[in-house]
Amino acid sequence: MKRIAILGSTGSIGRSTLSVAESYPERFEIIALAAGSNLEAAFEQSRRWRPRLVSMAVEPDADRLRARLKQAGLGDVDVVYGAAGTVKVATHPEVDFVVSAIVGVAGLEATYEAVKAGKTVGVANKECLVAAGELITAEARRQGKPLLPIDSEHNAVHQCLRGGRMEEVERIWLTASGGPFMNTPRSDFSSITVEQALNHPTWKMGKRITIDSATLMNKGFEVIEACRLFHMPPAKVEVLVHPQSTIHSMVEFIDGSILAQFSVTDMRLPILYALTYPERIQSDMRFPVGNLRHLDFSPTDMNKFPCLRLAYEAAEAGGAKTVALNAADEVAVAAFLEGRIGFDDIPRVIESAVSASNCRKLGSIAEVLEADAEARRYAQEWVSAMQKQAAQPRATSVV
Repeated sequence: MKRIAILGSTGSIGRSTLSVAESYPERFEIIALAAGSNLEAAFEQSRRWRPRLVSMAVEPDADRLRARLKQAGLGDVDVVYGAAGTVKVATHPEVDFVVSAIVGVAGLEATYEAVKAGKTVGVANKECLVAAGELITAEARRQGKPLLPIDSEHNAVHQCLRGGRMEEVERIWLTASGGPFMNTPRSDFSSITVEQALNHPTWKMGKRITIDSATLMNKGFEVIEACRLFHMPPAKVEVLVHPQSTIHSMVEFIDGSILAQFSVTDMRLPILYALTYPERIQSDMRFPVGNLRHLDFSPTDMNKFPCLRLAYEAAEAGGAKTVALNAADEVAVAAFLEGRIGFDDIPRVIESAVSASNCRKLGSIAEVLEADAEARRYAQEWVSAMQKQAAQPRATSVV
């Protein structure tokens, strides 16, 4: 019986993890949940799974949940809150496996503490590995515990790597759907609307990740993740546009052999893989092989999509550069969604913040969070400056 904690239990990955646990009740027990601010979902999950511990984002919600659970006869469920509460969930002494699925840097400290506590961690949070991957992977090596990717692309790489030794790997290929603007001229990017950018051709996702997919920053983050997870230099991680999204990733070996992984586009499959590794167990998730009729691949254009170039540069530099990349992207995407800057301004804000940061190595999570806050402040200043410049009336000639 594997005993599980979920960081981000009310999000899509958290819910999918609970679905997997429900399908295999003899294998998995839910011990602790970090539920964020979704009080209703937290109550329903607590009632269904009866965990030992639940954490809410803020104290008032924790108080409300505690009262509701007591009224429902579930007063034995311990309820905590805040960052400290999330760390308690991640380090609960009965937990074997932690699913890290909190969006953003909010889950960073808890993920690191889970690794430090000797837990096996399944990582579905890009920001953890982008901002603090060097610290987290180093600690995992010290603990002798695997970091198991849940993100479908890296989960696919992990599966392909079982076909050879790391010293036999020539390169990793990550596939990208290309987003909604692969065929849009770059000259039209300044007029792209929020509604157009949120209209992803393949996936239904949250707003930030959808915009990141449109700029290819999401794929840039995945390059950095791959470098950290598989200890590969950026030059050996390449991105291919693959509109069908059938092949999730490929690994090329030094003899020219290439292993590709494809499966149904259902996040329960990589979650099940991570939860049961190194086993593979029976599931009903089947890919219709007859659908493999037409597969397209093309190189990415980093001039048209500079966010991908910025990610490669940050991955090469490391340290605070990748922290700034993630922080500035979050600020820039939020500003675009609010109508404060244009779509083509997103990479400009990011590049300015990354350029202003330095390459210093960060020795602790506290230093990572400090660098994150600094980059956010800088990016916000750039957004404000852009708004002021856009609001200035254009000079007109007087005849």
